[in-house]
Amino acid sequence: MNKDSYLRAGERLDDLQRNGLFIIQDPKGFCFGMDAVLLSGFAAERMGSGRDRLLDLCTGNGIIALLLSAKTDVSHIVGMEIQHEVAERAERSVEMNALGARIDILTCDIKMAADAVSAASFDAVTVNPPYFKKGHGITNPKDAKTVARHEISCTLEDILETAAYALKEGGSFYMVHKPQRLTDIICGMRRARLEPKVLKPVYPRISSEPSMILIEGRKGGNAEIRMEKPLIIYGEDGKYTEEMYTIYGY
Repeated sequence: MNKDSYLRAGERLDDLQRNGLFIIQDPKGFCFGMDAVLLSGFAAERMGSGRDRLLDLCTGNGIIALLLSAKTDVSHIVGMEIQHEVAERAERSVEMNALGARIDILTCDIKMAADAVSAASFDAVTVNPPYFKKGHGITNPKDAKTVARHEISCTLEDILETAAYALKEGGSFYMVHKPQRLTDIICGMRRARLEPKVLKPVYPRISSEPSMILIEGRKGGNAEIRMEKPLIIYGEDGKYTEEMYTIYGY
């Protein structure tokens, strides 16, 4: 079937540059950004082989689930998204890419995850969560972009509790977030028994302050953390660094 037949009015197809995959996006809604791509690369590099089940919280249009289907050998990926229209778009992307046997999209509030998935049933959890606390510059609390960026439908604590519920003991947790929330993140992860293990700061340029932080945690892990060398997005010539080209798959 022609890929364009999966599109609804106003939507577009974007080439993911991986395994011939495409994703359906609504330019008027929330489209995936660099943070999702960086998280998929960060998680894929550390997951290794033999992972059977992965849960992607706040999956949005399914970008991380799609990328990890190409970058890893994980056998079953579940994406969880609260916004019905956004989740339905992700489902069409999965179907269009013939990945229905490997990826499931659930329309579900993560605070009700116990009704949708079993406890301790996943080897890994990924999440590109809302970054900003509720009330931070919100104009329309029902707008898809606002829900994706602000803690309206769930908080950082909700996300960490759900990840801990879903993960097997010793399972891995991967998240991208803002450095300004690092104290909340580390304290919250420890409370949820998702011991922080690796921090990797992301700098737009070597002379800039970090704009993102990539985090790996381990359910029930020992209290030891490692800071990795930063990921620099742009070189002095204004082009992507070699590491960025590798992550994007160019």
